[in-house]
Amino acid sequence: MAKTSQPERRKNTRSRRQREPKEYEEATLSVDRVTRVVAGGRRLRFRAVVVIGNKKGKVGLGTGKANDVQSAVKKAAADAKRDMIRIPIVNGTIPHEIDMKHKAARIRLVPASEGTGVIAGGALRTVLEHAGVKNVLSKRYGTTNKLVNAQCIMKAFSKLHGDIPPEEGSSAPGGEGEAGKKKSKKDIKVVQADTANADEEVLEGVEVKEISKGDIDKEGNLTGKK
Repeated sequence: MAKTSQPERRKNTRSRRQREPKEYEEATLSVDRVTRVVAGGRRLRFRAVVVIGNKKGKVGLGTGKANDVQSAVKKAAADAKRDMIRIPIVNGTIPHEIDMKHKAARIRLVPASEGTGVIAGGALRTVLEHAGVKNVLSKRYGTTNKLVNAQCIMKAFSKLHGDIPPEEGSSAPGGEGEAGKKKSKKDIKVVQADTANADEEVLEGVEVKEISKGDIDKEGNLTGKK
């Protein structure tokens, strides 16, 4: 009886784990064996390159080295979470065209209209999809190294100019959400009204006279009758 109930418990735990939504999605770009020459021989380790993002304008790239693949991937994912950046996205694409060169890699990103899709391949496609870019044209020149190309596109993301939307649940400066914006506009109108009333009080009792061009000489001095 105990043996038959135990697999059911395991199934339930697995289904619970699968139901939990993940805030960030991660993808392993590459896992390479790297050798380091030390005294007494060579030291073999694994290097993993991981991309992590929420597909809403937040993306990160990280690398990690370890004696086994699983530990290297965990280190790379932790490194990517520490170095995440936010990029401006306008109607599902980047705000403007950009060319970027990094080491032996050179890429070009061009905004695209709705329905174009992600025209990219390799490391560029993975990073763009995890960043949340749905429509873009890209071209890669130079090296085919996945790490260098990923670093190049991350550098291009950091150079994009545009308004970055606030994160979900964050409040706008000067108030909480839309209510704070309305409140700030109301405060501006009150300040303008107070300024106008102050100007009227200052000008109260001041006599205003009309003058013509004949009352002003060539140097700009007033020569009219008092």
